[in-house]
Amino acid sequence: MSKRQGTVEAKLTPLPDRVGVDGLEDKWSERWEQAGTYKFGESRDRESVYSIDTPPPTVSGHLHVGHVFSYTHTDVIARFKRMRGFDVFYPMGWDDNGLPTERRVQNYYGVRVDTSLKYDPDFKPPFEGTEGKKIQAKDQVPISRRNFIELCERLSAEDEQLFERLWRSLGLSVDWSQTYHTIGERPRRVAQKAFLRNLKRGEAYQQEAPGLWDVTFQTAVAQAELESREYDGFYHRVAFRFADGTPIYIETTRPELLAACGALIAHPDDKRYQPYFGQKVYSPLFKVEVPILAHPAAEMDKGAGIAMCCTFGDVTDVEWWRDLKLPTRSIIQRNGRIIMFTPDWIEDQDGRALFKSIEGKTTFTARKMIVDALRESGDLDGEPKLTKRMTNFYEKGDKPLEIVTSRQWYLKNGGTDAKLNAELIERGKELNFHPGFMRVRYDNWVSGLNGDWLISRQRFFGVPFPLWYPVGEDGETDFAHPITPAEDRLPIDPSIDAPEGFDESQRDQPGGFTAEKDIMDTWATSSLTPQIVTHWAEPDQASQDLFKATFPMDLRPQGQDIIRTWLFSSVDRAHLENGCLPWKHATLSGWILDPDHKKMSKSKGNVVVPDQPIKQYGADAVRYWASCARLGLDATYDEGQMKIGRRLAIKLLNASKFALSIGREDENHHVGQPAQASWDPADVTVALDRAVMARLAQVVDEATQSLEAYEHSKALEVIESFFWNFCDDYIELAKNRAYGKPDDQGVEPDEADVRSARTTLGLALDAFARLFAPFLPFATEEVWQWMHEGSGSVHRASWPTAEAYRAAAAGVSPDLLTWAGDALAELRKIKSEAKVSMKTPILSAKLAVAPEGLEAVKAALDDIAQAGRMTGPIEAVEDASLSKGATGAENGEGESTSAVQVAQSELGEPPAKKPRKQ
Repeated sequence: MSKRQGTVEAKLTPLPDRVGVDGLEDKWSERWEQAGTYKFGESRDRESVYSIDTPPPTVSGHLHVGHVFSYTHTDVIARFKRMRGFDVFYPMGWDDNGLPTERRVQNYYGVRVDTSLKYDPDFKPPFEGTEGKKIQAKDQVPISRRNFIELCERLSAEDEQLFERLWRSLGLSVDWSQTYHTIGERPRRVAQKAFLRNLKRGEAYQQEAPGLWDVTFQTAVAQAELESREYDGFYHRVAFRFADGTPIYIETTRPELLAACGALIAHPDDKRYQPYFGQKVYSPLFKVEVPILAHPAAEMDKGAGIAMCCTFGDVTDVEWWRDLKLPTRSIIQRNGRIIMFTPDWIEDQDGRALFKSIEGKTTFTARKMIVDALRESGDLDGEPKLTKRMTNFYEKGDKPLEIVTSRQWYLKNGGTDAKLNAELIERGKELNFHPGFMRVRYDNWVSGLNGDWLISRQRFFGVPFPLWYPVGEDGETDFAHPITPAEDRLPIDPSIDAPEGFDESQRDQPGGFTAEKDIMDTWATSSLTPQIVTHWAEPDQASQDLFKATFPMDLRPQGQDIIRTWLFSSVDRAHLENGCLPWKHATLSGWILDPDHKKMSKSKGNVVVPDQPIKQYGADAVRYWASCARLGLDATYDEGQMKIGRRLAIKLLNASKFALSIGREDENHHVGQPAQASWDPADVTVALDRAVMARLAQVVDEATQSLEAYEHSKALEVIESFFWNFCDDYIELAKNRAYGKPDDQGVEPDEADVRSARTTLGLALDAFARLFAPFLPFATEEVWQWMHEGSGSVHRASWPTAEAYRAAAAGVSPDLLTWAGDALAELRKIKSEAKVSMKTPILSAKLAVAPEGLEAVKAALDDIAQAGRMTGPIEAVEDASLSKGATGAENGEGESTSAVQVAQSELGEPPAKKPRKQ
């Protein structure tokens, strides 16, 4: 709206013969790109910038409609903020480092890494896509780490192009000049710089300790990546024996770990075992002496109430081992198989012979062999009993995790530091969660942490730790004194680059150095996306200005399932490095469910590729479906709702074309030719039109408040509801007056009344184009250009404000429109019940109206008569029995009835049917 008392100056373009939504995506996407419609401007004032920490989708083949769902929510807010006058900083990233990319590359090209191989600059992969067929490891061609990384970069780049095309077709208003990928130069520099600063402050440390290990992917796993799943197993009742042969029975699901047993543990209050605390027993088969000890973590009501502590069967074993200072007796290797030597703590000759037989076996095979030996020895009491137990899995893995001792890097996150834990909980209280109930998930996660964040991974494609270690003259690596580079050298790859003071000839040599081989967990980079996109700690002035203008950021949109990983880790990094939250608001989207109400996921094979519904229904329709869902709640994939969205977009096009064509003939213009128009709110003089302005003011206020509160679905609901009311009631009531045609009795309309109707149509449709713009960007751009050719995009237009519409309403209640619509509906109802055409004239009618609506109906009676095809008298009379309010009354039986009814009426003859053209 212009500043001149809310007047809208319109330049009307030629209107198309037919309208539709097909093809609008390509048409407007190209023009937006050419015009730089969504490009971040030159604003460097923090108060005028709205910055979004957009989730970088994992580059692993293709997106699904779940991504479309959540990213649409973000885009609605971005578009709204842009129309509210903010310079919106809306970048897009690609998360292309880590395990998903490695798995895809291995399967796509049929390769695997062998670190002993040298780089081959002429290497060509054996496959170029395997059509989804998994290539077994034994059939994958071994290549060097550097060759493998090149393939990762190559395939990621191809996937990213596909992703960008999809996002553009959906209409995401991203600034495509602000893109990054997590393995890129700046993200690597940011991740390495932040780690070195963590290390210098003592927040990052390395430790040789038992940790969760995935035997399939051969990597350590962090607490945040765990997934508890039900797993089939068997309970085995096994006898440990005192020196005199007296048995004491434990129950275990992992008898293959008997050789790793360090103690039997019971609860200190368990009277069954209190007499035995401090005594010793011998393990079955291996005859190793172990103590019986007390620990409060033992469960008296589980199994036999006493358990063996093996190093390590589960996380409870680690707790007991640490608290009771038990010996370390690990027998599981990183590959999930039994170690290849007989441990020295087994001294019994029969026990050593048995262990020799299980060396190198998988845990499954070893378990079967141990159970058979227990049967033979008489130490198995009864047969194993089938059970289901909850077991920790890596979220991307297929086998239960083992616990393996290894040297790893950790970052403090409050798991071992009560002060830091309390500070991070306070950060959660500062953050605005949308919806608010999601805050408790953050609080519960932080409160339940029992260890620091394991950030090292034994993978290949990722951000390397910028570290080397001295190698002593004896050839031993000194891990306690890592060598770090200067920040101005970053990013570096220690496997290629040499540290200051050394040269490449000293690599892996006595007196030289060796590189840190591990890479950072992908979350260790992704947790820094606010710092990456805002150019944190970059030396150039432009980057420093950008950082000041955009950080802390305004919004982090993400899925509810990664609060514990992405959201929390980002809060942790910003707290440690920047001393603040990384953003002010966090919006959490729910999941997409399939028709069986199961979460859509690639692993389940129930995903829908998003370009399919976009092609079938149009991007606006798919966005409508997504926008109807509230934050934090799951939604079903519903093509029926997409059809509704498509109808809404088409209705906006048709209603706009209809209204914009009115009146052009009066100015000697054929419909479709350009015309100038000026819609001044002061010209809205008819009560019915003023009621529209009153309701429009309400809608603008309600939609604005909802979007400011990040309740996009609520805003869409109020806008859409009034739009259909406007089309179904107001346009039908006012169109004859807007055309300026005489009524059925030949009376010419007043010129001011005609102008009032046309102005109301123009002002309302101008407002609807802007109100719907965040949700239906393509259809709204189309109709906006019909009204405002040459004035720029609707997505750069100002968001409507209610003041001008409220002033135009001049105190008229918006309920007047509702009463008039009810009256028109009753006139049409008598024709429907008589089974005659709606064009059938009504010769006379008397409307009975509830007292509170009588004046409203009388005020709109001329428009009601024209819309109802009245050719004779019509009157409205009060009927107290209908009193209920503007939306309906109740009769004696409590059934709903209209607050407006036709008391008397007389129908004319239906119009003669026109003969069909031959």
